[in-house]
This record gives sequence, structure tokens and C-alpha cells, in this order.
Amino acid sequence: MRTPKIRWGILSTANIATKVARALHLARNAELIAVASREETRASAWAAKHNVPHAYGTYDALLADETIDAVYIPLPPSLHAAWTIKAAEHGKHVLCEKPLSANASEAIAMADACRQNGVQLMDGVMWVHHERTAAMKQKLSDGTLGRLRRVTAAFTFNWDTVPAGNIRAMKEFAGGSLGDLGYYCVRAILWAYEQMPTQVFATARYKVGVDFNLAGILWFDDERIATLDCGFDTALRKWFEVAGTRASIVCDDFTVPKTEEAARFWIHGADNIKHETGTCIQEVAMIERFSDIVQSGELEEHWPNVAVNTMRICDALLESNRRGEVVNLYPR
Repeated sequence: MRTPKIRWGILSTANIATKVARALHLARNAELIAVASREETRASAWAAKHNVPHAYGTYDALLADETIDAVYIPLPPSLHAAWTIKAAEHGKHVLCEKPLSANASEAIAMADACRQNGVQLMDGVMWVHHERTAAMKQKLSDGTLGRLRRVTAAFTFNWDTVPAGNIRAMKEFAGGSLGDLGYYCVRAILWAYEQMPTQVFATARYKVGVDFNLAGILWFDDERIATLDCGFDTALRKWFEVAGTRASIVCDDFTVPKTEEAARFWIHGADNIKHETGTCIQEVAMIERFSDIVQSGELEEHWPNVAVNTMRICDALLESNRRGEVVNLYPR
């Protein structure tokens, strides 16, 4: 018997919703059936443009639709907790755009609400679902690099002029470079080490009320360390390196690989070897993975756990900058 597709709704017509709507249409096991906006005319226009059959003028109205199984939430970070919890209470599985929340306390509340209501929670970190990511992870696990020692990650782009009204530069919406860009770097570090750091330190420069750039150091057990930098004031960079005692992996476009080309990474050791995997639309892979979980009826605790831990590290980095000292951070 063929398993029915998971029926999706989107809360908001934000720019990123367009990319995810396309992924929902392309995914083998998903069906986009509704979108909601604060204005019904906007929702209807967006729905017509993106081939979505139902449009709602409020988010509550979409959540009340009992035909919807899962929702994607691309609202500003300051609204993620409230609407994720509401969605969970309506029995909807939740794919929430990153950063998962405004702070770690909200993230824990979101995860708890989803767990109590028997629904899946996942943050929208697309690159971890790319087939290249699995290929790189194999190299980390099979001894190719030796004992892991250091992860270095960077994600930046440059605003010559801060765009007016951009939520990434608005304190009231929980904007800032760490949540918008550094979140990916923190996730890369957790992906590589699969363990929480024991201590962190960060220094940041603030502009228009948000962290405009930030550099951090994270210490781990077993003589491991990681560094990251993120910001809105440096040319586009989206790379990481995982270095071990024998070799290192370098990926120069880990957050947004080109979908029309083979995805690449390098192993640097005695010889420099370029590896390529097939083309992959990572947002489609994310939607299909999430929908697979919903179809299975078996929730995966890994996804809310790693999202909450990412927020815990981000909070600790910002706290370190505020205090001007190393912050101790232990697993929950």
C-alpha cells in the first residue's frame, strides 16, 4: 500500500518560503496545500503564484486546518517559539527556520512542547541533509583524518549599508550575525565532534543593536578545539575545515552548494584529493527526510536535541562577549 504524502502548510510568505515551497513541490513524499499570512490578500496572491490550493489570512486559521500534517515556520526568530508551541498543540509537526529561537530557554520550551504533543521538531539547517555531508562524515568516522583535533568554520557576507527593515539587523526580532550565520558554523562544529564543548569564549562588535560580527573559540574534551567567525561586514565566505592528526577535510561552500553541479570537498594530507558527490537540492533532501520521519510515526530525538544544543552554545558565546571572559558550558 502506498504511503500518503505528508500535507504541509507554511506560516508566512517570507523570501525563504519561496525556496522551501519549491522543495515541497519537488519532494517525493510531501504536498504543499496551504499558506498563511497576516493579510489574506497577500496569502492568496502568494498561493496563486506558487500553486498552493489554500490561503489563510491568519496563522491560527492555518493551524486549525485538520488536513495539514506539518508546518514550515520561516517567521522572524523572535516569533519561532510562540508559533512552534501553538503548532505542536494543534498536532502539527514543525520544521522551523534557523535560528531555532531567540534563546536557549525558548528552544527548550519548543522541544518540550513538541515532545509532549507527539510531533517532530527540526530546525531548517539544510546543508546537513545534503548527500555530500554524509560522504564527509564517513571520512571523519573511518580514520582518514586520524584523531580529530580542530574545526574551523566561517560564514560571512558584506553589507556596505545596512538594509532598512531587514530582520537580521533588528534587535526586536532577535537578529544578529550569530543567529543568522554563526548558527551554521556552530552546527558544523557539533556535526564534526558530536559532543558539547566544555568552555567557550567570544568577542563581538555590535551595530544597530545586534552583533554585527563575532569570533568564538570552543574547547572540547580529548584535546579538541574549534573556532568560528561570522558577520555582516566581510566578503562572502561559507567554508569549514575539520583537521585531524593525519589529514583534514576542507569544504568551501558548505552552506549553499550549487545544485546544478557536483558538490565538492577536499582531503588534504600527503596528497590533496578532490572528492565529488552527485547533484542534490539540499532543501528537497531536508523536506524528504522530515516527511520520512512523519510517515514512519517514529520521532527522532536527534533533531530537537541538536537544535537546542546549538542554541545553548550561541547563548554561551553571547554571554561570553557580554562578560568578557570564558564561559563554562556543560551538557544538559
